[in-house]
Amino acid sequence: MSNTGFSPIPSASKEAQEFFENFFSRTQRDSVPALALDDLEAWDALNSAHLESRRAYNGQLIEKFSPVITNVEFAGVPVLDIHPRNWADNGKVIVHIHGGGYAFGSALDGVAGSLPMAETTGMRVVSVDYSLAPRAKFDQVTNEVYSVLEYLIHNGYNAADIAITGDSAGAGLAAASALLARDRGLGLLGAAVLWSPWADVSCSGDSYQTLHDEEPCYKVETMRMMGLGYAAVEDQSNPYASPIHGNFKEGYPPTLIQVGTRELLLSDSVRLYQALDSAGQEVKLDVYEGMWHVFQLTPVVIPEAALAWEKVSKFICEKLA
Repeated sequence: MSNTGFSPIPSASKEAQEFFENFFSRTQRDSVPALALDDLEAWDALNSAHLESRRAYNGQLIEKFSPVITNVEFAGVPVLDIHPRNWADNGKVIVHIHGGGYAFGSALDGVAGSLPMAETTGMRVVSVDYSLAPRAKFDQVTNEVYSVLEYLIHNGYNAADIAITGDSAGAGLAAASALLARDRGLGLLGAAVLWSPWADVSCSGDSYQTLHDEEPCYKVETMRMMGLGYAAVEDQSNPYASPIHGNFKEGYPPTLIQVGTRELLLSDSVRLYQALDSAGQEVKLDVYEGMWHVFQLTPVVIPEAALAWEKVSKFICEKLA
C-alpha cells in the first residue's frame, strides 16, 4: 500500500503517480457522513461546505481562462452562458452538466470542466445549474436539462449543432437528457462526451465490488446513498435515471466515453458502451490506465488528462463541423 492507503498506480505517468500520492487518502474518502434522505438541511449544509472549500480555486480558474460568463435563465432554468476568449459565433454550442453525485456542486463549481471545454473547442458553453437531489428527483432534473436544450433549439440552434457533455453524475444526466430529447422529438444531438458517467444509480456493476477498496474518491455506500436521493429503488431502472437501460436502437448522438481503471464507475462506462454499440450506435470507449474518477479535472497537468482533453476537443469539433 502507498501512503494514501490505496495501492499505487505504477503503470501511470510519473506526474499522475505524484499527484495520486499527494492528493488522495483513504481517511479523506471515508469522511463523508451518512445522511438521512429527509434531512434536507444536512444535505444543504454539506453542499455549502463543499462549495466554500472550492470557491477560491474556481475563482482562479475563471481568472486563468478569462471567459465572458453571464448568469441567465433559459426556460426558467439557471445557467452559466460561457464565451471563451476571442469567441466567434459558429452556430455551435455545448451544453455542459456538472458532476457531484446529483446532490452536490453547481454550475459555478463545475468550471473546471466547462471553462477548458470552451477554451479547447472555441465554442460557446451553456453550463446548467440544475436542481439537486434529494430535494429534486431524476424526472425533474432531467426535464430541466431538456428545457435548456429545447430553449436553444427554439432560439436558432439545430439539434445537430449541439453537443452535450458532463462528468460523473453530470455525464449520467447528459446521457439521459440526450435520450429524452430524442424521445420527445427534439432530434438527435450532434455529439455526447461522457466522463465517468454514473449511468446506473443502483450501483450494481461489477466494479462497485471489485474496486470497492481501491476507488480513491468515493465509497460504495456513499454512492448508494446519493443514488437513493436521486431516484427511489423502484425508479432506478428508469432509463432517464439510469441510461444504461435506454433503448438506443432508435438513434443516439455519436458518443465518446472516457473512464479510468481505478474507479467504481468503470462498469457503468463499459455497460453503457455495450448498450450503445450493440444497438448499432457510434460510440468510443476511451479507457485510461490507473486513472481515477474524472481525472480530466485534475488541477495539475498530467499527460493522461492532456491526452483526454485533446481527444475531447477533436471529437466535438469533428462531430459539430
